[in-house]
Amino acid sequence: MNNVSKMSLLVIVAGALVLSACSSAQEAAPEVVGDGAVAAAEEVAEEVAEEVTYVDGIPVYGCLGSAEDALVDLECREVTVAVENAYLPFNYIVTETMQAEGWDYEVITEICERLHCQPVFVETVWETMVQQVQEGQFDLAGDGITINDERDENGDFSIGYVNTVMRLLVNVGEDRFTSIEEMAANPDLVLGTQINTTNYETAIEYLPEERVKAFDTFPFANAALIAGDIDAVIMDEVVGLGYQGENADVLELLGPAITSDELGFYFPEGSDLVDPFNQALQSMMEDGFLNEVNLRYMGPTFALTYDDVQ
Repeated sequence: MNNVSKMSLLVIVAGALVLSACSSAQEAAPEVVGDGAVAAAEEVAEEVAEEVTYVDGIPVYGCLGSAEDALVDLECREVTVAVENAYLPFNYIVTETMQAEGWDYEVITEICERLHCQPVFVETVWETMVQQVQEGQFDLAGDGITINDERDENGDFSIGYVNTVMRLLVNVGEDRFTSIEEMAANPDLVLGTQINTTNYETAIEYLPEERVKAFDTFPFANAALIAGDIDAVIMDEVVGLGYQGENADVLELLGPAITSDELGFYFPEGSDLVDPFNQALQSMMEDGFLNEVNLRYMGPTFALTYDDVQ
């Protein structure tokens, strides 16, 4: 069903959360900004929202920004962006409105405001997303992709826009282990995760492959956890917080951080968009916009859970 309507921004009071986005080529993301900078960033986002319509739930934009104000003038170029629309808090379909929202939509549209381009969001599945970008089917992918050497060999990453850690999600009251090392030491325990993710690769570093069960999506893994078919799920902490909020009475995050990784936008190898996107991200770090958006979508008071989305 086509739904054409004005975009409604998600406004959530952010709690204190320290997030850094850094790379060897740039400084760490700034600290939490004051109310004035936050208000300015929200005002820009609201102005963008006024230009948005929705088709089949996905926002459709015209050319954003202007040649005069652009950090790099992309001359209204269409930039295709792969999204899964099933991954809190980066991109998802809100059940109540049947419209796509999330961190990717807000940040990438702001980038196009600063680069004078037109974002075109295209829904695809995670299993093929990375390969599709490598083959040039999309200009870039969102979805909170972890920067690693294997992906970097066949594509290019932007600078990191946030650091994330992996944690274990377990049933409330779990007392057989307190860390992934203790879990690995018990041969009867099975760890779940999503297929073709860095979470899976990390899981098999600690446990034998026959004790790691990979699911098509994290919702399936978490359903198996609640049902008792597996004993824990390894995932990015920011995603785990969404599942924990959805099932606070039965699920909790357990143990220390397992890894700490940077997330970045993923491009085909040799893409001429990498440098402009890096300039836009750097400017968003410096003026506080990125920090404000990170806090709203990845802070502890982010309100949406997987009960609220498709």
